[in-house]
Amino acid sequence: EGKITSRIGLQADADIFDHDTDLFTIISKRAPADGTNCVMIDEAQFLSRVQVFQLARVSDELHIPVLCYGLRTDFQANLFEGSANLLALADELKELKTICECGKKASMNLRVDEQGNAIKEGEQKVIGGNDSYVALCRKHFISKVKAAGGDLS
Repeated sequence: EGKITSRIGLQADADIFDHDTDLFTIISKRAPADGTNCVMIDEAQFLSRVQVFQLARVSDELHIPVLCYGLRTDFQANLFEGSANLLALADELKELKTICECGKKASMNLRVDEQGNAIKEGEQKVIGGNDSYVALCRKHFISKVKAAGGDLS
């Protein structure tokens, strides 16, 4: 907690916030003192609508670039609140591509159990490692959800 760590072990201090944190206030008070040149948000899908607007203010009023990284949709192909609002407000979108097991671009995230079977129901926000989610193309995502008895319509 309080660290951002890469898979190869690189580590840096990080600020942790929750759904109610006023990001604009925190950044506007801190930036002049510590010389903040950029704000990076990981797991941006968990931002609230209000926080996305606060980050837009950071960019527009404080002239500090804000880079947000996160998933677009959940394991049921629904937009996350943060992602939906980022898609609506972002000045620029850059997609980081992941590859499906078939070699096509993966655009969906399938939640799986310990045996690798699709989980079709549950809370939208469940934090898990690489063993809980599989990146798939839409075709394979839908076929695996259907194989588990799910219906996306």
